[in-house]
Amino acid sequence: MTNMIHDPKVDELINNEKSWKEEFERLRRIALECGLNESLKWRLPCYTDQKKNIVIIQGFKEYCALMFFKGALLQDPNGVLVRPGENSQSQRQIRFTNVQEIVKMEAILKSYIHKAVEVEKAGLEVQFKETEEYPIPEELQAEFEENPALKTAFEALTPGRQRAYILYFSKAKQSKTRESRIEKYTQSILDGKGLND
Repeated sequence: MTNMIHDPKVDELINNEKSWKEEFERLRRIALECGLNESLKWRLPCYTDQKKNIVIIQGFKEYCALMFFKGALLQDPNGVLVRPGENSQSQRQIRFTNVQEIVKMEAILKSYIHKAVEVEKAGLEVQFKETEEYPIPEELQAEFEENPALKTAFEALTPGRQRAYILYFSKAKQSKTRESRIEKYTQSILDGKGLND
């Protein structure tokens, strides 16, 4: 067994965890037994190898999860990896609703963690979809034609900010809602701000 060093900040977080304390403790032990280093990142227990993020423990209302940063690159012979969201390109989660599920899957989890470390050591990278590959909603395109300054400002945004706006506007099912969202954020785009700035 490797030398398991606990980060005191993670100790504190797990001690204060209300919904998933036992599950977090078990997932933590598994990650540490795989030789990963522990730290608190994004207010969650994060596990690294040679300063590269491998997995993070997440707690949600309905489930907790072990999220692999480059999970899209992992083979999934057990069919347990799921996308955290419909637009997730790199990350994949293994979800749990109780500690017994974690205990039952311990060997699989360790295998996946070791594979994730190998992916990182090999320098493999996820090929992200380019912003240009996302279709611009026709309501936004119409607004660009009416207001060329908006198009110029939008194109000056970082690709990530452009993608966030495109996805947010496109998610609305009705054209009226898409138009309303575009109108609401026009000034933010003109100011060079992202959706969450």
